[in-house]
Amino acid sequence: QVQLVESGGGLVQPGGSLRLSCAASGTTFSINTMGWYRQAPGKQRELVAFIIRAGSTNYADSVKGRFTISRDNAKNTVYLQMNSLKPEDTAVYYCNVVTRTQYIYWGQGTQVTVSS
Repeated sequence: QVQLVESGGGLVQPGGSLRLSCAASGTTFSINTMGWYRQAPGKQRELVAFIIRAGSTNYADSVKGRFTISRDNAKNTVYLQMNSLKPEDTAVYYCNVVTRTQYIYWGQGTQVTVSS
């Protein structure tokens, strides 16, 4: 079992920045991929970015050049640095991990609101 605790959401003005963190505990040795998804009101959950254990990353086109995902394997933590935030980035952001055996775990979600 893997438990995920997210932090760092909040209210920010357009053009501002936020950093999300997600700390994993439990059977963390089994984690391969760590990532972030988001879900805006009335929309489906969508992939924002993910990073594999070796460090390769992948981003949704809508966040490329503005968001950066990183991970600290020693701390079992994944980060999402979000810059140049736009109102359309407003959503609940969920941490996601996938283990080597393809089990998927989700965090509880953290609200990000971009508004003036």
